Amino acid sequence: MRIRIRKQNKDGLVRLETSGEVKEVLVNEDFLHPSDESISLCFRGQNSSGIVDLTPKEVETLWENVRSRIHLIKGIKQFYESKK
Repeated sequence: MRIRIRKQNKDGLVRLETSGEVKEVLVNEDFLHPSDESISLCFRGQNSSGIVDLTPKEVETLWENVRSRIHLIKGIKQFYESKK
């Protein structure tokens, strides 16, 4: 996984880049506040680590975009297909 970030600070525009491996995917459920649910991608690299939090709507949008283009990626194994 490779992450590239562009951030504005008082000195101007800063670009950060890191890479790592996804170690864990967490589904954060909140039964009292269902709108606060999130999916966390936890990654760790040689000199960096972090968590990317996504809302369920962002994950669905990402999946729809990737699903339509998955045939373009060579060497990918598809473990299952949801029957919706």
